[in-house]
Amino acid sequence: MILASASPRRLALLQQIGIEPDALLPADIDETPRKSESPRDLARRLARDKLGAAQGAMRVEEGGENHWLLAADTVVAVGRRILPKAETPDEAADCLRLLSGRQHRVYTAVGLLTPKGQRRERLVESRVRFKRLSGREMQGYLASGEWRGKAGGYAIQGLAGAFVVKLVGSHSAVVGLPLYETMSLLDGEGFPVRAGWGAMA
Repeated sequence: MILASASPRRLALLQQIGIEPDALLPADIDETPRKSESPRDLARRLARDKLGAAQGAMRVEEGGENHWLLAADTVVAVGRRILPKAETPDEAADCLRLLSGRQHRVYTAVGLLTPKGQRRERLVESRVRFKRLSGREMQGYLASGEWRGKAGGYAIQGLAGAFVVKLVGSHSAVVGLPLYETMSLLDGEGFPVRAGWGAMA
């Protein structure tokens, strides 16, 4: 099993369900949305692109393809407006102001490439509503630095969990990897998803 991601959150989620990847193979791709591309289409495309890039790198590095390859991408949107993966305090502040007191959607796409070359995909849509954030709350969150590199400028599994009034959908998908759908994909294609469960007891 190879996880095409550098995200410690996705790794931790896989480990949570007893799956330990043999390797991490981050895929360096251009994540810029295309003109008129919807948030759900962007999530799907980026997951596919990560899968393809990791597959190409795997051929070079391993000299073969006898692996399970898993990739995912998460997109946060308000309406059709796609929020960035915040890299500066200004970007994060813009995201927080936009999310404050309203509902937004989180789209997470998961792609799987099997050793037989079969490609499988799932898209999970979750709806999240934030409380109305005060200036003090925004400044405190910005000072934490937790927003850096996060889609929509926040991490639901961290401090920003205190901002969430309501979530409809998958909490793990908002974090970065929908566990139910990922398990179903792997199990349906014959991956031994429960092989390590006994060792966790």
